[in-house]
Amino acid sequence: MAEPTKILLDESELPTHWYNVIPDLPEPPPPPLHPGTHQPVGPEDLAPLFPMGLILQEVTGERYVEIPEAVREVYRLWRPSPLYRAHNLERHLDTPARIYFKYEGVSPAGSHKPNTAVPQAYYNAAEGVERLTTETGAGQWGSALAFACAQFGLGCEVWQVAASFTQKPYRASMMRLWGATVHSSPSELTAAGRAVLAEHPDSPGSLGIAISEAVEAALADEQTKYALGSVLNHVLLHQTVIGEEALLQLAKVGDTPDLIVGCTGGGSNFAGLFFPFLREKLAGRMAPSILAVEPAACPSLTKGEYRYDFGDVAGMTPLMKMHTLGHDFIPDPIHAGGLRYHGMSPLLSHLYELGLFEAEAIDQTQCFDAALTFARTQGIVPAPEPTHAIAAAVREAERCRETGESKVILTALCGHGHFDMAAYDAYLSGQLRDHDYPAEAVAEAMARVPVVED
Repeated sequence: MAEPTKILLDESELPTHWYNVIPDLPEPPPPPLHPGTHQPVGPEDLAPLFPMGLILQEVTGERYVEIPEAVREVYRLWRPSPLYRAHNLERHLDTPARIYFKYEGVSPAGSHKPNTAVPQAYYNAAEGVERLTTETGAGQWGSALAFACAQFGLGCEVWQVAASFTQKPYRASMMRLWGATVHSSPSELTAAGRAVLAEHPDSPGSLGIAISEAVEAALADEQTKYALGSVLNHVLLHQTVIGEEALLQLAKVGDTPDLIVGCTGGGSNFAGLFFPFLREKLAGRMAPSILAVEPAACPSLTKGEYRYDFGDVAGMTPLMKMHTLGHDFIPDPIHAGGLRYHGMSPLLSHLYELGLFEAEAIDQTQCFDAALTFARTQGIVPAPEPTHAIAAAVREAERCRETGESKVILTALCGHGHFDMAAYDAYLSGQLRDHDYPAEAVAEAMARVPVVED
């Protein structure tokens, strides 16, 4: 009997709980700090931006958090998502490795982002919030939040990083179709945006700038809250539906992963995939290697410093201990816009410091080389972000060909690239260029990072 290509779950196997990794760690992560007092922030400090339901999830010590039925009802539009065995890619590479990818591009927005956008919209609506503001890089998160707000009757306002706003115009069209208002960032609509434009009129923008604009707009209106698509604990928590499903799916075919690999910007897709497997590893039930892959032009894990920094350019967020390149560092406008963030999730940064996973950085041309191979063998055009994980998976499969090892490789294809044709056109025409690590720009930004005494 042929081995299956698509491993499916039925609706009865949709996860009922999100998994919180913190209780299973050898030590808890450092707390976020108030930017003025440098003391740990409390719920009252976060209340102007987030509803209490999400604040409680941000700080919970519970191992499992129940998924509300109203959220599961929306999840059922696309979840459980399929797990694919990449037979065609394996044959092309002539490798004994078995390559699996969890495909999140089947969601209405085309990525993993609705996994957290839906519960964020739900908890805000339940507490009477009328509107959400947010930032978006490539447009995946903005699309997801616009979709989620439409499900629960909320207004939505999005600041999209200028480089991506120009490169991917149809992402903004999708957001507007779901009822959102979309601005290119930096904009003239906020003090944070105007300050950047005054100094850099042609700024390509950054996620840090767009966050400042969205936070500023939320704080100006009592009926408005802010939603973040990555980085924070509750966001990573919601994404664990990916890994919980993948565990069940691999069990159906009798496989356990030897290597789990994911792309990292803020870290939610990667965490959502591997946290449930890390639970099993810490309990001694499996022993996969775990690898984060980030862009060489914005390598927060591999070259950033582990210290307290702001999550945004204007310094409006709490200070978070994370791997950072400096809160006002503006990365080069690579096509993986969702990975152009100066910092890494504090929780993932903590796990990295504990040695629970490894990280590496890859140039975008190598990533697009792997994407071309993947698209021509598997038929799916990946978003630029997960091409980083695909490149690492391909390299490991090629190593298995040389060594004869029959490894099981698992990755998350966190979104399709149907709105990223400008990036693929640049690649196919030979115009795509790698961007060197901007050491001087990072050093300049790091000099402005606050000093926090341990």
